[in-house]
Amino acid sequence: MSLHASQRNALLRHPFGWIATGFGSGLSPVAPGTIGSLAALLPWLALRELPWPWLAAALVLAFALGVWACDWAVRAVKIADPGCVVWDEFVGQWIALAPLAIWARGGWLWILCGFILFRIFDIAKPWPVSWADRTIPGGLGVMLDDVFAGIYAALALIALQQLVNALA
Repeated sequence: MSLHASQRNALLRHPFGWIATGFGSGLSPVAPGTIGSLAALLPWLALRELPWPWLAAALVLAFALGVWACDWAVRAVKIADPGCVVWDEFVGQWIALAPLAIWARGGWLWILCGFILFRIFDIAKPWPVSWADRTIPGGLGVMLDDVFAGIYAALALIALQQLVNALA
């Protein structure tokens, strides 16, 4: 669903709108969720350098900020889960990639695997991703389904790394 000019302007006039749209990446006319996930890789390069307790704290803070910002954006554009809101993709993508930072395995091939796995789980929406997407309203619902997708992707990434290590 495309936004009216007034909706876009409302998002771009407020700091929460900038955050919710992933600094504008969610306003892409093509595949905003995928573009948002790609844009999330840039800040990831800094986040992955944090010690894991600080990374965990950053993820919790990003989630809390996302709940507020996404809730504001949902109310501003009057759409339950607008495609332009991609901060949830940012946080979900960072969760998917967290194992790479924790175990210092962050080469570009693994980042690409984490990106693809997150997109698969975010699009396929296995339970409880689909449950959160359908039943929890507002900013919490917008954020929570991507957190679940990120957790699934992180677990799949760990399993893939273990498989590769076992075969090496």
